[in-house]
Amino acid sequence: MFMSSKLPVISQHQRYMLKRKLEEVEKCKGRATELISLYVPPGRQISDVVAYLRNEYSQSSNIKSRVTRKNVMWAIESLINKVKVYKEPPPNGIVFFVGNKAVSSDQTEPVSYVIEPIEPINTYMYRCDSFFYVEPLEVMTDIKDVYGLIVMDRKEVTLGFLKGTRIIPIKNKQSMVPSKHGRGGQSQHRFERLIEQAAHAFFVNVATLAEDAFLPVKDSLKGILLGGPGPTKDFFLSENYLHYELQKKVLLPLIDVGYTDEYGLREVVEKSVNILADLDITKEKHMIEHFLLEIKKGSGLAIYGEKEVIESISKGIVDSVFISENIRKGIVTYRCNICNSIEKVSITDTTKKMEPSIKCSRCDGTMTITENQDFIDSIYTLADKYGTKVEMISADFDEGEMFYKAFNGLGALLRYATISH
Repeated sequence: MFMSSKLPVISQHQRYMLKRKLEEVEKCKGRATELISLYVPPGRQISDVVAYLRNEYSQSSNIKSRVTRKNVMWAIESLINKVKVYKEPPPNGIVFFVGNKAVSSDQTEPVSYVIEPIEPINTYMYRCDSFFYVEPLEVMTDIKDVYGLIVMDRKEVTLGFLKGTRIIPIKNKQSMVPSKHGRGGQSQHRFERLIEQAAHAFFVNVATLAEDAFLPVKDSLKGILLGGPGPTKDFFLSENYLHYELQKKVLLPLIDVGYTDEYGLREVVEKSVNILADLDITKEKHMIEHFLLEIKKGSGLAIYGEKEVIESISKGIVDSVFISENIRKGIVTYRCNICNSIEKVSITDTTKKMEPSIKCSRCDGTMTITENQDFIDSIYTLADKYGTKVEMISADFDEGEMFYKAFNGLGALLRYATISH
């Protein structure tokens, strides 16, 4: 039995919003070392951070390039003002990205991002470069549930990882174990001994490959799925070839599969539904299968299409909404300054600058932007008002990819059928 993590549970929504913000930050590139990344961990004295920045400001006056010197000094000055807003860092720390990004060959544009991490950051760091340093935050967007995968027989072994919904092959090796020999007498006994010696050497090699792959990440490894055709996998486990720390992570029962290559990795995951009942890939497959079944039955419980899903959530009749994490678009809200009517515009290019004002179709007044929200974030916000569950669906498995392509990554199951088909 594995002990649960003591870390706070991070929601899909939190991970997604951090991921989207980092995608925006990563797009920023400087013409020179004009982009500053500042990581302030919890417990760090704000006065110490300000003193450090003032020293950097003084040092930056020695930068030879006039333009770079000007931009860096502006960024540090801006950072000092932002840091001083805080009496102390938030519980997980705080991260600042400030600088001037290149918008053309000879023009730059000031940018500034302040991010509260979803998990604690451990070290103080200041970095000035031509890009923002986001790696410590990117790690937080990763799904923490990781499983090791081994499929094997006497002829071949393939190892991999199951990370969230992604199957990642890492090693395939053919054995040199000869087939059973049909000769009789003493020759048969001698060949059988040679075969068993070769098999033993291969099993030792498999154990070494497993150690190299899994021991470095054993603390984050929730378990190991071991599969293969025939009794080889059972013999390998019962004879304790695996390192003892990996041996105790093997999940039972062992899985019978027909292949020992990359397809075997997929097969061992698909046949481990009961073992991985709480894993994302299994949950997501079941949800999409249920959604597709209701559509096929014509029960009136499954709906899709942006307008229909949003309207149904707003009526409070949606039980669960499914949304692909591959969707990248925004919702811009305009409000009329005369009749107060609202118009929402869906945009697929989130980097595109929208018209600051448009003409109201009701009264010919002027409508101005009141909100610019990420589409998935807007679904979460709306669903939260009506007690609707939101399930993020990965496109890293067949059903998830089909859901994204065939239904534009948005569908829902209703609490009850509103239309009989």
